[in-house]
Amino acid sequence: MSEELHYGEMEMRRHAHDIPRSERALLTTYWALSGYGLRASRALGWLLGGMATTVLLMMLWGLPKDDPKPQSTGTLTGRRLTLTTIGAEPVNPDGPYRERLSAERFEKSLRVVINSVAFRSSGQNLTTAGNYTEMASRLVEPALLGLAVVAVRGRVKR
Repeated sequence: MSEELHYGEMEMRRHAHDIPRSERALLTTYWALSGYGLRASRALGWLLGGMATTVLLMMLWGLPKDDPKPQSTGTLTGRRLTLTTIGAEPVNPDGPYRERLSAERFEKSLRVVINSVAFRSSGQNLTTAGNYTEMASRLVEPALLGLAVVAVRGRVKR
């Protein structure tokens, strides 16, 4: 019963004309993403959709063409060895999109996305587009996971 009252109260607030436009936009977003924290399936659907989109973006533009190979150079003087390792810059992928949609690139992209949902950096060398995509997913996807957890907790708590 209280769930229906909460939903109704939020709907009335969202449709009220005397609240600021920014609050109405926030309530509309909250309703669309998770049904005011009451629809776990809606939040999980958005999360899975966001993850799938991120995986696709990573496969097409986020992963470098090849894994950059670090190069080490060194000097030997007497009994002392000095090594310097230089990491190569990631090269943007080129060629047809079909070639970028491989199982290997899918697996790497999936690792990046799963790590980003848990607020962790993947440690994977990414292109500039890939770095920005990972940063955006590290903000959005954990929030969607949080909305799903809130909705599930509300169901279990009753």
